[in-house]
Amino acid sequence: MTDSTPTVVLVHGAFADASSFARVVPELLADGLKVLVPAVPNRSLTGDAAYIASVVRAVPGPVVLVGHSYGGAVITVAGVEDNVKALVFLAGYALEEGESLGELQGRFPDSDLASALVYTPFPVEGSDEPGTDVTVEIDKFPAIFAADVDPDLARVLAVSQRPLAGAAFAEAAPVAAWKTKPSWGLVSTSDHTINPDVERFGYERAGMTTTEVDSSHLVMLAHPKKVADLIREAVRSVSA
Repeated sequence: MTDSTPTVVLVHGAFADASSFARVVPELLADGLKVLVPAVPNRSLTGDAAYIASVVRAVPGPVVLVGHSYGGAVITVAGVEDNVKALVFLAGYALEEGESLGELQGRFPDSDLASALVYTPFPVEGSDEPGTDVTVEIDKFPAIFAADVDPDLARVLAVSQRPLAGAAFAEAAPVAAWKTKPSWGLVSTSDHTINPDVERFGYERAGMTTTEVDSSHLVMLAHPKKVADLIREAVRSVSA
């Protein structure tokens, strides 16, 4: 690998954490690639994007930025950093500038996720008003999020969710990095968390190179080799 070989930064989504990439990371490391999987705060779209942007800026050399689910919205914003050379969206939201998650999702029929969300107040430092954490009902999580993932693992994931603050759904993306960066998108065609048409619409609007995989929402755990192959394609394109 040369100095021009990019570092792959993997950005997880809502209701998941860095371990959602546990089966993809060994594939990329075996290629000799440098990989980072930061923890996303999941507190606000602009705040989360600012944090990921700070991680990206600290990487010496080029970056391929990969976002799963809500992580797609995060990389839409954070991906404008100068050293980001390509974007990869995995069953993700590719927002337009000025668009929120709620707006994009609202154009399409609800997925099964909508009726399985749990809202829990959490204390906000310096405020008398609590925030709202959003999670998925534990007993519905495996079917909605991880239908083709090992059932024992799905049960673990269900009880170890990283919540997303409700405010993130209404926050508009201030920029859309896919306008200036080459981008790839993966549609999970059996997704019950995000309507696959939401994924398709965002990718097509952005003019992305798109692939479709018959998978649940957690495509990185269900089909790690296919995910790794798509990331490799992006890496090759910016390493040439």
